Amino acid sequence: MRRIALVYGVIKRALPFVCLFLSAVRAEAQIQVDLKFKRLQYIAYEPVVATLGITNLAGRDVDLHDADGQSWFGFEVTGSESQPIPPVPTGGAQPPLQIKTGQKVVQRFNLTPLYPVQDFGTYHVRAHIYFADLGKFFYSGTKVFEVTDARPIWQKTVGIPDGVSAPGNVRTYSLLTNRFPDHTSLYVRVQDKDSGMVYATYSLGRAIAFEEPQAEIDRANQLHVLHCAAPRSWAYSRIGLNGELLAHSSFMETKTRPHLFHAADGEVAVRGGMIEAPAAQMAGEKAPKLSERPTGMPKDDH
Repeated sequence: MRRIALVYGVIKRALPFVCLFLSAVRAEAQIQVDLKFKRLQYIAYEPVVATLGITNLAGRDVDLHDADGQSWFGFEVTGSESQPIPPVPTGGAQPPLQIKTGQKVVQRFNLTPLYPVQDFGTYHVRAHIYFADLGKFFYSGTKVFEVTDARPIWQKTVGIPDGVSAPGNVRTYSLLTNRFPDHTSLYVRVQDKDSGMVYATYSLGRAIAFEEPQAEIDRANQLHVLHCAAPRSWAYSRIGLNGELLAHSSFMETKTRPHLFHAADGEVAVRGGMIEAPAAQMAGEKAPKLSERPTGMPKDDH
């Protein structure tokens, strides 16, 4: 009986601490934050898209909103030497978000216009959610991505034609290639080297490394690119002076191989092959909006 009484006493004294621990675990689990990046390596000025998952485990609906001088959502970004990377002032606030009990909400954010992550190097990112009801933060795990630059293979500078709505006087189009572990991608960059403004950098898709892409400038000083994306398959793109992806389509090699034809009147078109999947696309689908694009060129210090 004395032993039973002793065990009972120990349990009685430990019970409050156990309850406190369980309560803390429950509180920590009320909002789960998951952060993912599609890949580890990105090209300087390419959109770096973070996928954020927020799961409501509170057992009731929650409203996430700014309070107590805190934004309900944010990122913590550090550089290669653990230096904090401050956000770019945008003046915009993240709208409130309501999450039903048990629901998971997925949102995507392009970090490129939000943080100065254009310099070459490694970046560590952690997302946080501020839950005003508890006055506390919930954090994701830390994810890592690397910013590097691709190999330039073609470049041309053109003027801005009269009547075209575009800032500055000139544009430099560049084609670059980058080798990933399992494929090679072709990139386009549009910039004003005089001002240092980079209007867009994005992938035109996979490319066969031993086939040089074809590039032509039309009479409106828009860039036309035709590259081999796979055996007997070619991808055609037309890019505007502000980095817009104005058109994109695929061609199959038949008895003739697709090639760019520059007519006497300055127009550029694809001749040969057979069109497979024409798809006119607006700039917003591939390139960031002009107002969201960062300025300056990358610093090659890594």
